[in-house]
Amino acid sequence: MTVFESICALLDGKGVRYRTVHHVPTFTSEESARARGEEVRTGGKAILMKVDEGFKLFVLSAALKVDSKAVKQRFNARSIRFATKEELLDLTGLVPGSVPPFGRPILPLDLYIDDSILANERIAFNAGSLTDSVILSVADYRSIVTAEQFRFAAP
Repeated sequence: MTVFESICALLDGKGVRYRTVHHVPTFTSEESARARGEEVRTGGKAILMKVDEGFKLFVLSAALKVDSKAVKQRFNARSIRFATKEELLDLTGLVPGSVPPFGRPILPLDLYIDDSILANERIAFNAGSLTDSVILSVADYRSIVTAEQFRFAAP
């Protein structure tokens, strides 16, 4: 089962209403937003980071950037960095730009959500590919993911 199919099965199993959009390949948050007909801020950007010796998945509004200092402080980490393309592929089987905002059971990672996600009514994201997106309510999204929430986004 693909990541996209796994996400749809999870949402269907929870009775969550969602919309899928099949589109041309998108490589930036702006391209993805245009393809979905959504504002950039509605996008849920999922970033895989290595925090000290472990990997964690961070989700924030696609209109924002990760505040490395906030992440470092939250985990009392000595070092943090973005995962390489190779590490991303090895851990998730995915390419940059296709990572959905889901940890377990979709991806084998701890999930952290920035407060900026809750500022929107909907969350839209590439769902395991550069050509398939899913859009659902933030309330439904929060009800089905297991994640810690804290502020780690910057303009």
